Amino acid sequence: MDEIYGGKGEISSLPITPRSSAMAPPIPPISAPPSQFHSPSLSRSPLLLESPIHQEKSLSTNIHTPNAKTPNSRLSLTPRFLTPLGSPVRKIIKMTKLETHHDDPDNWLPLTESRNGNAYYAAFHTLCSGIGIQALVLPVAFTILGWTWGIISLTIAFSWQLYTLWLLVQLHESVDGTRYSRYLDLFTAAYGGRARKIIATVPIVYLSAGTCIALIIIGGSTMKLIYQTLCAGTCSNPKPLTPTEWYLVFTCVAVVFSQLPNLNSIAGVSLIGAVTAVGYCTIMVVVSIIKGRIPGATYDPVDESSDVLKIFGQLNGLGIIAFAFRGHNLVLEIQGTLPSSEKYPSKVPMWRGVKLAYAIIAMCLFPLAIGGYWAYGHMIPENGGMLSALFAFHSRDTSKTVLVLTGSAIVVNAVCSFQIYGMPSFDDMEQRYTNRFHKACPWWVRVLTRLFFGFINFFVAVAIPFLGSLAGLIGGLALPITLVYPCFMWISVNKPKPHSAMWYVNWGLGILGIALTCILVAAGFFTVINTGIKVSFFKPK
Repeated sequence: MDEIYGGKGEISSLPITPRSSAMAPPIPPISAPPSQFHSPSLSRSPLLLESPIHQEKSLSTNIHTPNAKTPNSRLSLTPRFLTPLGSPVRKIIKMTKLETHHDDPDNWLPLTESRNGNAYYAAFHTLCSGIGIQALVLPVAFTILGWTWGIISLTIAFSWQLYTLWLLVQLHESVDGTRYSRYLDLFTAAYGGRARKIIATVPIVYLSAGTCIALIIIGGSTMKLIYQTLCAGTCSNPKPLTPTEWYLVFTCVAVVFSQLPNLNSIAGVSLIGAVTAVGYCTIMVVVSIIKGRIPGATYDPVDESSDVLKIFGQLNGLGIIAFAFRGHNLVLEIQGTLPSSEKYPSKVPMWRGVKLAYAIIAMCLFPLAIGGYWAYGHMIPENGGMLSALFAFHSRDTSKTVLVLTGSAIVVNAVCSFQIYGMPSFDDMEQRYTNRFHKACPWWVRVLTRLFFGFINFFVAVAIPFLGSLAGLIGGLALPITLVYPCFMWISVNKPKPHSAMWYVNWGLGILGIALTCILVAAGFFTVINTGIKVSFFKPK
């Protein structure tokens, strides 16, 4: 367990942040512990202001005092991976001001306010963000690519994503010992603020706010399906809720849970989201296999009228697979919640959590894609994928309990995913407040900003309910964040020896990713223009 929690040395090796000379108070020259890592928030923890004698005294007090409360206290009888389910809720009910640590701006912000996470937290967050509604459309890509190229493309995308995720975990604190707990901060350190504004900000904003919009659409639509399944002509309500009203119900639930203060505090929520994601993936695969292939299911490639249409169609299929692999904009943020020191760097527990999470992700995505394509073939609906297929083809030969349980798992997972994908936006809004007023956000400002974020997303979801039809195009636009930028950031930051193995691998994958991004975006636009989509602004269905 010492490897996971950081051992006894972590008591005096909490993550710290550097402070500019203008902000730091005058201190006598002392020998600061070399084990401290810092983050780009321009402030330093007072732990460095203590003399070695005081540090030794503090360490002794923390170890021998029964009531000492430290992030790594071994005297707590509650397992650490269960604590997020309790204390944040008490803080919300009491509406107390969140505890801040000294004058470090990082300790005022949701992403870095709490750094007492561990490998379990990292696994919960990674799993919740790695499996989601985007996985439900993977069989649709197989209808375009076929068996062979579908499996090959899925395997390559999974391996490529796992490799670039490893790069980000290693890069988290590789720049002069600085901890980069936000994707955009690391990108800025590698390429500067101008490049950040031009090529990184828009994809990152989409992966945060855009995903929350998609979650509102799928969550509200699934609530409607659950209601229709339960009623099935037996309900006496003459006027059921409209799709817009179902979107509003989902948004209200998501906004209530979004009041949890920081990324560490939603570890329990992420655990629930991960469990429900594994649950509905398992149910869909099992039902599809038990019920067998539906009549009329075929696997023959779609015959296009020209070679150009065929090529662009296959590229759009690759874009759908790319759409399913996202969440890299959260890797550095998740790692930023872990304590770190030179002896126990955060990359060790983070990578352990990632390996566990991605083993489970692989066991969900591959059976879902292969089993779904086997069961439905070209009959699988393009919008909704496995969810729509389950209710369309098995609503009569499957019990209501199974259908409602599956739909409920999707809704719960969508609510939980909303929290982790929305956290970067919450952090950005609160950072603007702290930069202007030089203090932590009071609880009422935090509540208002998150209410604003939730209902702005609700408005966009109602205005653009056909967002799911653009999966291939959106996958191409978001692909650089996942597969391209980490490779180039590794080269810029670590500067591997020219013509070495890592130099060739990262340059090759980066260039290939750029070319693939351009092609997929062009194919996505072509497919949308050629096949058309049912544009229905402010008319959710």
